[in-house]
Amino acid sequence: MSAAGSRYENAVARYFEAWNATARDALDKAVAAAWSEDGSYTDPLAEVRGHDGITAVIAAVHEQFPGFSFRLAGPVDGHHDIARFGWELVDEADGTAPVAGFDVITLDGEDRIRSVHGFLDRVPGQ
Repeated sequence: MSAAGSRYENAVARYFEAWNATARDALDKAVAAAWSEDGSYTDPLAEVRGHDGITAVIAAVHEQFPGFSFRLAGPVDGHHDIARFGWELVDEADGTAPVAGFDVITLDGEDRIRSVHGFLDRVPGQ
């Protein structure tokens, strides 16, 4: 693993820590560790900026999918402060993954996320 590779993998690991935090205090801390102050998150269902907005989106997903967690699906690929990776939302009870997607992130100079552009590849009912 190269130093550049680990940089992107570390940023994505912090991203998943935020998405998998369920307690509000842990979620607030994880979002602050992963995203820059004015970081953004955009997918087909949401467009928010700043820690409060990002925290609200993550909390809403946990309300909609209790007992689920996010996991990386495949390798992280990154260069020039941009990384891409696939993910799945997994039911912890039976291991199924009814939701899957692909995200592209940009990093700031401190390796925190400046922006996320998310794409949904598999969604229940579609």
